[in-house]
Amino acid sequence: MTRVRGGAGGTSPPVETAPPGPKDDSSRSGHLRRIRADRVLLVVAAPGLVYFLVFHYGALFGNVLAFQDFVPFLGVSGSEWVGLAHFERMFGDPEFWNAVRNTLVIAALQLVFFFPAPLALALLLNSVVGDTVRRFVQSVVYLPHFLSWVIVVALFQQVLGGAGALNGWLSDLGLGTVSIIGNPDAYGPLVIAQLIWKECGWATIIFLAALSQVDEQQYEAAALDGAGYWRRLWHVTLPAIRPVIALLLVLRLGEFLSIGFEQFFLQRQSVGPETGEVLETFVYFTGFASGDFGYAAAVGLFKGVIGVALVYAANKVAHRLGEQGVYHS
Repeated sequence: MTRVRGGAGGTSPPVETAPPGPKDDSSRSGHLRRIRADRVLLVVAAPGLVYFLVFHYGALFGNVLAFQDFVPFLGVSGSEWVGLAHFERMFGDPEFWNAVRNTLVIAALQLVFFFPAPLALALLLNSVVGDTVRRFVQSVVYLPHFLSWVIVVALFQQVLGGAGALNGWLSDLGLGTVSIIGNPDAYGPLVIAQLIWKECGWATIIFLAALSQVDEQQYEAAALDGAGYWRRLWHVTLPAIRPVIALLLVLRLGEFLSIGFEQFFLQRQSVGPETGEVLETFVYFTGFASGDFGYAAAVGLFKGVIGVALVYAANKVAHRLGEQGVYHS
């Protein structure tokens, strides 16, 4: 028992103090309650988590092949270690540098023409007054995303090929024909046009979500001050969604050398490896078609390291410009 000194020189009655009990496990029970409450969400998220663990993080262990003369029948433990020999070969390989050059050209075209296209489309859709018209247009522009690249390339072939609809129409008018499919000079604009047609609508989802969070009172205040549409766009809309633009730009730069596989694999033969070979197809034909798995792994590891460096550099630039970026450093 303890006595607590009271006021006016008196003392309060004795107060029993409880003996120290076992360690409080309320924190543990709280976590268990949260897990039970979110069990449906966790079950739904489990397949996606397993996918990333196995095919993204687990696959990182395959980078050890870049330092081996890997033979599938011998496995990782039985294959000969060659150190940096594959990287020395890579930096002296003209075919590798040709793939790098083609990848950089197409990646730059994607960054300049495809990255702003979803933003422009989202701004256009956001300016549509009628909800019915907006939902209809959104549904139409979303649809190509669900088509495979095999179908998309086949559609462009039917329209722009040598015997396609465009050349048939030009021939009927007596204007001759144009060579687009299979023309190395038109290959870059062609693949960008395909990408914009297929993915531009789907990529607007994030921008439309960001635009829906812009305070309408800011538009009303700007309109009262005499600002027209373009001034409201420049001084209200774009600053409000600038963090989202910066985040997506950092992520896009991280995938700067990962421009896709199927689209270029399907059209590589039409223009030849000199123009159509990119790093993804180079890795495929080197590793799976030629069986040179160690060299292909070295090229893939090089591409991954460059991607990490680009994310780090772009994130630093975003912080310098006052944006949050992908992570805090």
